[in-house]
Amino acid sequence: MLKFFDWSLFINGFPIRKAQAEFESILQLSTHEKLSFIEKRKKEILNFHLQNNDYYRKFVGEKKLENWNDVPVMTKKDFQRPLIERLSKGYTEKTIFKNKTSGSSGDPFIFAKDKYAHAITWASIIYRFGWYGIDFNKSYQARFYGIPLDFLGHTKERIKDFLGKRYRFTIFDLSDEVLEKVLRKFQQKKFDHINGYTSSIVLFAKFLRTRNIILKDVCPTLTVCFVTSEMLFEADKLLMETQFGIPIINEYGASELDLIAFENPNGQWELNNETLFVEILDENNRPVPQGTEGKVVITSLYNKAHPFIRYDIGDIGVIDANSTPEKPILKKLIGRTNDVAVLPSGKKAPGLTFYYVTKSIIEDDGNVKEFIIKQLTLNTFEIDYVSEKELTSQQIQKIKHAIDLYLEPNLEFAFHRKESLQRSARGKLKQFQSLL
Repeated sequence: MLKFFDWSLFINGFPIRKAQAEFESILQLSTHEKLSFIEKRKKEILNFHLQNNDYYRKFVGEKKLENWNDVPVMTKKDFQRPLIERLSKGYTEKTIFKNKTSGSSGDPFIFAKDKYAHAITWASIIYRFGWYGIDFNKSYQARFYGIPLDFLGHTKERIKDFLGKRYRFTIFDLSDEVLEKVLRKFQQKKFDHINGYTSSIVLFAKFLRTRNIILKDVCPTLTVCFVTSEMLFEADKLLMETQFGIPIINEYGASELDLIAFENPNGQWELNNETLFVEILDENNRPVPQGTEGKVVITSLYNKAHPFIRYDIGDIGVIDANSTPEKPILKKLIGRTNDVAVLPSGKKAPGLTFYYVTKSIIEDDGNVKEFIIKQLTLNTFEIDYVSEKELTSQQIQKIKHAIDLYLEPNLEFAFHRKESLQRSARGKLKQFQSLL
């Protein structure tokens, strides 16, 4: 019999039982079988999109693909066109899982997964969280994530939280007054794990430190905390471990793909090689030896609705020199940091809050290609953006309305259309920068 969380996936058309059975069979493969499996899936997904995806076939062009290294590398910019143009034959927007990337890299786009690909993504997530005794059908999650504030989007997320046994703390205001209320919820509810954006959870840990409170003392059922979406610094990890009294587990993922790497019980960042193929490439898109720094490039082995083949995710990483095929280890990830915005009222908002603001300009026509937001003073900000057409006054008003809703009124934003945006030495584009 399906359990409640599994049932919620099943009624939405995601064949979770079938996906979990296949995922389990992958886990049982020997080293030789695993290598053969990955090679087979790479060829199958490449050939599928060459035969069934007009967009991908045009992207590859006349190039002869004699081996895997001849397959061209895709970037986020390659997906900034209407989704309908990127879907494979046999898939429509009504038959796929559709979502937006966070835009934390500054290159937002809408993506799709077919129902089976999304189900096997969940099989991967369920397996890895299971390393720490988390059962999505039973465990109760304290969730530090953003949430849409419009009625329909807000209601939809709350229903998903209910089905997923989650209680969500909105992260748009993390002032001390709000964090007092968060603490009271931990005193009242029997959470067994925390999951959410690194910067938000760090702010909560800092708040607890000022009160000299250990979270597990007020919520004894807590066992583990998972952080995601932003870089976890060692000092912050130690702070959270101290103030929460539980292990802090680091995950690295992308909504358009899956969990990419997940900290295993031995403290290693174990790469997902069941549903993904992860490569580290140099600036000429050639593989680098293990232990060498390079671009993180990923192939989704199951997604037939939309091609993510040799997809440059925009991060720099290093695979451990001692990695093995059955247990590849990500030694280091460079990037994915976000500042915290401090507003005139004293409210603090993590940089990822700006995802919910910039959703206003993430249109499916792909007009806005890149953007960065800078905080110049407490109440003045700049948005620099690259687009095919200048934002209209109506679009700017829409963004300002979102700013009032998610941050606070009376903030001043200046919009500047640019030919290109300044990047770091490593090519990263940080979406939010505080110059305070």
